[in-house]
Amino acid sequence: MGLAASAALVRVGLPGAFAARVDKTAEFLANGEFNWFPERSPSGPVVVIVSIPDQVVHVYRNGIRIAASTCSTGKAGHETPTGVFKILEKDKDHKSSTYNDAPMPNMNRLTWSGVALHAGNLPGYPASHGCVRLPMGFSALLFSITKVGMTVVIADEDSQPSSVVHPGMVLGDYGKKAFGAVDASIKRHEYSEGRTEKATTTSIVVSGRDRSLTLWENGRITATGKVDIANPKKPIGSHLYTLTGVDENNAQLTWTSMAYSSKDRASDTEALQRIKAYPDILKKVQKAMRQGMTLVTTDDSSNSGNRSADNFTIFSGVGLY
Repeated sequence: MGLAASAALVRVGLPGAFAARVDKTAEFLANGEFNWFPERSPSGPVVVIVSIPDQVVHVYRNGIRIAASTCSTGKAGHETPTGVFKILEKDKDHKSSTYNDAPMPNMNRLTWSGVALHAGNLPGYPASHGCVRLPMGFSALLFSITKVGMTVVIADEDSQPSSVVHPGMVLGDYGKKAFGAVDASIKRHEYSEGRTEKATTTSIVVSGRDRSLTLWENGRITATGKVDIANPKKPIGSHLYTLTGVDENNAQLTWTSMAYSSKDRASDTEALQRIKAYPDILKKVQKAMRQGMTLVTTDDSSNSGNRSADNFTIFSGVGLY
């Protein structure tokens, strides 16, 4: 789908509402416009970030932004929840069971309570009942690269991912022996990708307050354990990391990182280096490591009923953190 000299307009939603694919950067998109540059990073783990203040959706692959689009999030009284979510379900021709079978094309479900990414009318301001409405053309392109279990971040501030290179194994011994175990696990999972009926999605949540680690696989907790945190009085910060690369020559892992809260923010690299998992949980984490997995750090409690001060949730719909 090459870009024309003047972008074609695509009707979506109510009469008079248009969407246009344009050759502009995210910062200069007008309402209804989007860009799409997949060639900038042809492969690798995908993370979608929704900025509520900017009403813009950013798509990153291997830490490189390949697309951006204007959007419409929840209106007053139906605010879109902020948090780290996993795509629970995909349906190209979905219809709402709550709002009179209203069409929700290219739907990526984030919560079972009804929050999703889908095509819809974009009036230029928050107007939905909680979902993230997208231009039709953009929603179709996004639907083509999303996967169940993929990470979507809905943030109430402007957050830009950065690259973090970490020596050896994260959350433990940083020697080459530990890296070898992780590397073998990643290769094993890569080999099985596409050869099994359903790929496993993996996430790790580290709580600074509880000094705990929770391992999630396919939306359920499969292991818990303790961690030591160097300089424990200092916050580890609120970060989301996605494993994007493995450098066998230098025994390093590459992560795409973003801070999802300005509260008690620590540097991305420092937070990883201060966390060390106990041996029993570390072995389970090593076996679960794979490309595209996510690691979330937080200074809040790991109590299952906990929400942070700004109502930021993690994995809502597959279990509330």
